Amino acid sequence: MAASTFFAPLGMKETRFNPPASWRPRIAPTEEIDLPEGAKAGSGRGRMLRGVVHDPRARGMGGVAGHAGLFSTADDLARFCFLMLAGGVAPTDGTRLLAPESIALATQPENPPWVPSLRGLGWDIDSAFSSNRGDLFPVGASYGHTGFTGTSVWLDPTTDTFVILLANSVHPHGRPALSSLRGRVATVVAAAIQQSGTATPAPALGRDTTTASLLWRGLNTGRPEFRYGHTKTGLDVLAEQQFAPLTGKRVGLITNHTGVGSDGRTSVDLLAHAANLRLVALFSPEHGLAGSADEPVNSTQDAATGLPVFSLYGDTRRPTDEMLRGLDALVFDIQDAGVRFYTYTATMGYCMEEAARRHIAFYVLDRPNPIGGLAVEGPMLDADRLSFVAYFRMPIRHGMTIGELAQMINAENHIGADLHVIAMQDWRRSDFYESTGLAWIPPSPNLRSLDESIIYPGVELLQAGGVSVGRGTDRPFELVGAPWVHGTELAAYLNGRHIPAVHFVATRFTPRSGPYKDQHCDGVGLVVYDRASVFPILLGVEMAEALAKLYPKSFDVKGIIELVGSSSAVARIQKGDSPTNIIFGWEDEIAAFRALREKYLLYR
Repeated sequence: MAASTFFAPLGMKETRFNPPASWRPRIAPTEEIDLPEGAKAGSGRGRMLRGVVHDPRARGMGGVAGHAGLFSTADDLARFCFLMLAGGVAPTDGTRLLAPESIALATQPENPPWVPSLRGLGWDIDSAFSSNRGDLFPVGASYGHTGFTGTSVWLDPTTDTFVILLANSVHPHGRPALSSLRGRVATVVAAAIQQSGTATPAPALGRDTTTASLLWRGLNTGRPEFRYGHTKTGLDVLAEQQFAPLTGKRVGLITNHTGVGSDGRTSVDLLAHAANLRLVALFSPEHGLAGSADEPVNSTQDAATGLPVFSLYGDTRRPTDEMLRGLDALVFDIQDAGVRFYTYTATMGYCMEEAARRHIAFYVLDRPNPIGGLAVEGPMLDADRLSFVAYFRMPIRHGMTIGELAQMINAENHIGADLHVIAMQDWRRSDFYESTGLAWIPPSPNLRSLDESIIYPGVELLQAGGVSVGRGTDRPFELVGAPWVHGTELAAYLNGRHIPAVHFVATRFTPRSGPYKDQHCDGVGLVVYDRASVFPILLGVEMAEALAKLYPKSFDVKGIIELVGSSSAVARIQKGDSPTNIIFGWEDEIAAFRALREKYLLYR
């Protein structure tokens, strides 16, 4: 069938499975195996393979298989490459042998979305085995394939180029792989094309809206690499400096239970015992100084130091004249969550504004973004939706540290604060929190684990639509449900969507706080199996659309606007637009935000 419908029309006269004996003198031998001359494939007794498929599984299938066994020449392969570069049209007579859709499926990412390697149907696009691309052919716009015995091909539609390498790395016995040679050959060819002036720039990646293409298009701007870092927070750095920047100042400290140094001592303790400054007041954000309250907090007194603790999540959310009287400096030391609607950002912004009005210096002791500093996701906040959960116009997942945010907010909002950021040491943008070497301290009562921290930006969006997101259980943000949800139905639907790096399991739970307190809820449990491949906002949009589609009379899509922050995004979710199309619709505004934030980044 392949010979009559494909090879013959292309003029590939020396391409076939199980080549005849007359071809053998021209076929390179591979390795010695147990197969005597004249014996049938798979009979098993001993000789040098020549004209017989090298792969043992293909031999066991009679020499004909989808993965191995096809013999060909460089000339015939060139005809095939011309067909691929011509979009499926035979170069000899213009006959169409492959549909454009087939070419697209072969050369655009079609792998499961949770797999970081990118492959089309049968072709390698960008993976650990892409060495035959070399250093110069464009990533994503070119594609290829390798063979175990040393063969490879790489095609670049950008320059109308292909590189065929027919080598032999297994004769007579296995030798080191030819990966380096393949890459060097491709680099030499690509360099020669560029020097001749025939090369053209790689085309922009098409607006492919498959979920896998999210990985290809790089919403994460590169896959984070796990490492064992030894990050020093701004508090650690300031302590090593013996608090020199604060010498002689009367200091107010904005902090909570997350303000802890690498040695386990709190910022309250360290500043209270510093000899060259005077700590005179403490300020606490939402959840209070201990980080355990899930309701408004009253001002109180710190038992250990006797200092007043002024609540910024009670009667007021801004420090007042009385609270700031006599201060020379405010120090902010709180672990953020990396999410626009996390209120610690607003607390910092309000304090910075009040400090600027009173000419009080403002110091931010920087800490890691726990969900990394590469990814930027979600719609930009509408200009008319600024609030305590939306202090600054930015995407939901901003990919910045609290110190970088302080610099951007101070400059772009024209606050004019006397701002000083004490930067971290040994923190990289690609670091998730587990790469820092720092102890994980939950920044709030319901954000308890690293897995919860990565799905929180998307799952939290759903609560305002009328579901429980697991508050009041031992798995907040890993459970989503309501009395009117059918867990098996929702799990089956969401798993069928192939959402990157998350699996859904039908479950039942009873939340002890939040929506449906003390009511039995049916729903799903979220299992994260590759944190670096999670796109939390895509996850949130997918789940919102699923709930709206399956339970239109119960789930309130419009209710999620407060945290989504974009009326157009909510309208598209309500309309039922493709989640990946919705995500791609934010590309221009995300690009503009990236350009803005670039001015304020402290780490690479």
